[in-house]
Amino acid sequence: MGHTRSLVALAATALLAASAAAGELTPLMDKPRETALALSACPPSVQAQAGLYLLDQSGYVKVRESQNGFTAIVQHSLPTAQEPQCLDAEGTRTFLPRILKVAELRAQGKSREEIRRIVADAFAKGALQPPSRPGVDYMLSTENVVTVDEEKGLVAPFPPHVMFYVPYLTNRDLGSDGNPAGPAFVVGEGTPHAVIIVPVAPHAGPAHGGK
Repeated sequence: MGHTRSLVALAATALLAASAAAGELTPLMDKPRETALALSACPPSVQAQAGLYLLDQSGYVKVRESQNGFTAIVQHSLPTAQEPQCLDAEGTRTFLPRILKVAELRAQGKSREEIRRIVADAFAKGALQPPSRPGVDYMLSTENVVTVDEEKGLVAPFPPHVMFYVPYLTNRDLGSDGNPAGPAFVVGEGTPHAVIIVPVAPHAGPAHGGK
């Protein structure tokens, strides 16, 4: 267990250093690789008909229309994060626009603080909206590298999991201490884009710090 934690810590430190060296721009991936990674987030039952977005220098581009309401995309909550997601119809309607806007603003050279302000203002004005019904965002890939600490730019591996939309919920509401080793915990607690995280595989890494 201690050896595993040390490996995760080393990986997170290396990724943090890479983030500092690369600045705020997200490195672009090979398109076939990005396509496979995005679709790996989906369960087999929805994968073939899910819509698909890929990242280019100015933001995300839709490359495939959804035939079933689901959308596959590799989110980067931080430039070095790698978060393949498969959003249902409600997530496509509400979560996806925020993901697209963050990528667009980052490509324009906006700082993290500027992006946070712009996104918060968009929610306040109704341009971005929280989910209006329960829904699911699958993150079933085995190659998740999630944000652990946004302020420090820290990312780390995290196992396959499923997320459920719970706008403004907190860990206290869920009866959770926020420990990712537990059966469930809340990320983005108290925000319009809060989600319940339910891991579907064992892990020994640090907490999933944000969406």
